Amino acid sequence: MAAIENNMTESDKTSKEQGSPVLRPFTFIGRTVMDWVNSIGAAAIFLCLAILTILGRKQLFKTIQQIFYIGAKSITIIMLVSLFTGMVLGLQSYHTLLKFGAAGAVGSLVSLSLIMELGPVLTAIMITARAGSAITAEIGIQRISEQIDALHTMRINPIRYLISPKITAAIISFPLLTAVFDLVGILGGYVSAVVLLGLNGGVYLHSIKTYVEISDITNGFTKSIVFAVIVATVCCYQGYFAHMRKDSHGAQAVGLATTSAVVTSCVLILVSDYVVTSLLA
Repeated sequence: MAAIENNMTESDKTSKEQGSPVLRPFTFIGRTVMDWVNSIGAAAIFLCLAILTILGRKQLFKTIQQIFYIGAKSITIIMLVSLFTGMVLGLQSYHTLLKFGAAGAVGSLVSLSLIMELGPVLTAIMITARAGSAITAEIGIQRISEQIDALHTMRINPIRYLISPKITAAIISFPLLTAVFDLVGILGGYVSAVVLLGLNGGVYLHSIKTYVEISDITNGFTKSIVFAVIVATVCCYQGYFAHMRKDSHGAQAVGLATTSAVVTSCVLILVSDYVVTSLLA
């Protein structure tokens, strides 16, 4: 009888928590919004703590290691993607502008598209897919294997030791890789429009020199820095708190945290791209 009464009491509590069927959709929306707000606030505090420890001792060597891992090891895939992106832009823009008698503007269209939008965005997405996922998995494994707890035991700040070098390296690597993406993409547009389609090479380069301004390049680098902070923060945050996930635990939590980090980073890259573009316009 006591067990039955306990079960009835628990069912009554559950029904009270769920509320009426009419209010359930609003309850779900409210809880989802509150979870998002809590996550954003926690990630912001996490980022601030990491920034405060960037200038700590012995950070330079760890930062150089992370620059090599995030930046140098990503340059091959960045160059490959940028080459074919520029070639496709050159091909499409040539045939489109030829209909209006403005084929000479192919160079400016390709360069501005890469410098202002496609370069920073695609670079950030490719780094997220290659390095961001690995960072989340690495930190998540360190968390569930209690290596981070061991750092606490040895009185080592894990945020200073693990997180700060990655954020610093991302801020340095993203603009450099964006510059590589832009240059190789413009070269790909040259190959497609000039070498393959027969556009005059001088016209292609002159249109770039005429219409591309320093402010356009600066805006592209500004976006890349914003994307670097977002990607590094989201990936490190998801891995660092993988053990606190409500939907899983252990190795499965690391996998879900990695997936969540990549998806969230890509979404935030696109959202922040619009916000930064509207502010810089």
